[in-house]
Amino acid sequence: MKELRHLDKYFKKYWFKILVGIIITIIARIFQLVMPSYVKKSIEVVENYVALEIAEPQARDLLLQYILIIVGAALLSGFFTFLMRQTIINVSRYIEYDLKNEVFDHYQLLSLNFYKSNRTGDLMNRISEDVGQVRLYTGPAIMYGIQTLTLFVCLIPLMFIKAPTIAFYSLLPLPILSVLIYQISKIIHKRSTRVQEYLSSLSTFAQESFSGVSVIKAYGLEPQVNAEMTLLANEGKEKSMDLAKVNAWFFPLMILLIGISNIFVIYVGGKQYINGEISSIGTIAEFILYVNMLTWPVAIVGWLTSIVQRAEASQKRINEFLKEQPEIKNEIEDETPIEGAIEFKNVTFTYDDTNITALKDISFSINKGETVAFIGKTGSGKSTILDLVARLYDTSSGDIFIDGVPIKKLNLHSLRASVGAVPQDAFLFSDTIKNNIKFGKEDATEDEILDVARKAAVHENIMGFTKKYDTILGERGITLSGGQKQRVSIARALLKEPSIYLFDDCLSAVDTETEEQILFNLKEAAQSRTTLIVSHRVSSAKNADKIIVLEDGKVLEEGTHNKLLEKDGYYKELYINQLSEKEN
Repeated sequence: MKELRHLDKYFKKYWFKILVGIIITIIARIFQLVMPSYVKKSIEVVENYVALEIAEPQARDLLLQYILIIVGAALLSGFFTFLMRQTIINVSRYIEYDLKNEVFDHYQLLSLNFYKSNRTGDLMNRISEDVGQVRLYTGPAIMYGIQTLTLFVCLIPLMFIKAPTIAFYSLLPLPILSVLIYQISKIIHKRSTRVQEYLSSLSTFAQESFSGVSVIKAYGLEPQVNAEMTLLANEGKEKSMDLAKVNAWFFPLMILLIGISNIFVIYVGGKQYINGEISSIGTIAEFILYVNMLTWPVAIVGWLTSIVQRAEASQKRINEFLKEQPEIKNEIEDETPIEGAIEFKNVTFTYDDTNITALKDISFSINKGETVAFIGKTGSGKSTILDLVARLYDTSSGDIFIDGVPIKKLNLHSLRASVGAVPQDAFLFSDTIKNNIKFGKEDATEDEILDVARKAAVHENIMGFTKKYDTILGERGITLSGGQKQRVSIARALLKEPSIYLFDDCLSAVDTETEEQILFNLKEAAQSRTTLIVSHRVSSAKNADKIIVLEDGKVLEEGTHNKLLEKDGYYKELYINQLSEKEN
């Protein structure tokens, strides 16, 4: 149960609602306990009438009175049971809401390395399926647990007071039941954990298959993917069946043992009635009702045990991620204004997941408002520089300064709010085009949205759609072409009006003419703003205030377009090659 202690803070938060629920539960069960004793009294009235000890009018009046009490107690018990569910089950929904928010908020704090080492399907399963299992513990398990405890505390002493011998024999199977439940619950815990782990694998496989469906179809891999899904489904079926087989023992065992208890009541009670040890056959009827009232509570013990075991297994999986600490921490609480001057000083960076050193002791400086282009071969470290400026990673060694202040001494939220990033692989959400552009500035006006779309040379494309800016995009923006996605991402960054622009090869999917138009508009929009451009094209870099050529994580060349052409280096060679390609 130690994993479930994480929920204590939520129980404290909703303690009053839980307390009210407990009181209502006790009241509901007390009204339920009224009924068997009046059933006994009703039978005694019939016995007395048959024995001519009371007259028919008196018997009729008494029976009517007892029936009304039984019906009234049943109605009141049902009403308070309804209130009980409305109180305690609602609390479980509140806790589910809070826990999901806690997990999601923590996910957002975690660094990129965490997402590289964990699959999306597993992340989704822990915030959905696992939290759902925990909710059953915080609601139904507590509710039925209180019901069971109340009945045991009130009913068992009452049974011993009324007929100790019958009570002893009718309750005799319960210790056997407790031992069986303990043994079975241990097996359930192990198998529940396996099922939850399998569900994560299934979610991951399904998510990746749906996201990559175009690749699967293009390569004609549907049969292989179906075969893998079949294997995975069969594995899940086996694990779920293993769990179901154990769970299947509970209710038959409960019914068997309760049936034995009923036999004991009839046999022992019948003998006592024959021997005159009990005065009325109504006592036997009363105890049969008591035993059957215990049927569900006793049966529920097994179910509750299963729920608790599964909830603990799920909460353990949730806690594993909640215990993960973000590598990038915000050390400064106060907001810090960002103007845009950037300096790299002897910076080295190695990716933890691949152990690849992307940057090797590089140094350079960028003045506020400058446009700097980074050019180099694939894997030379260009994109890594942009990630470090946005502090998506921290350097392995060396320092980065923004406006002369070490980047770790800046408020992380202020820094990222001052950055407008356009990644190479443009990501758009399954929402309208308008909302995707507004992503960085929710209060943007219609005119502002249209203005940045025109600057990103995507306005005409959008107006060609039936619903224009209200067009709903598919997952990851699949509705749009690669170039359109890049341009919508550029519009999103421009709308934000940050101090620093980070463009990571974001024009690779557009034609040369559109590229020149966008670059001209960007130059106008980015005046007085620091702009970092990563590109493989000289055409995207030639108008920059400074060009930095990277190779194997080191600065190979640095200067303006004209100065670099004066050197017989990599940049000049790249320029000549791309110029000849354009002419051909």
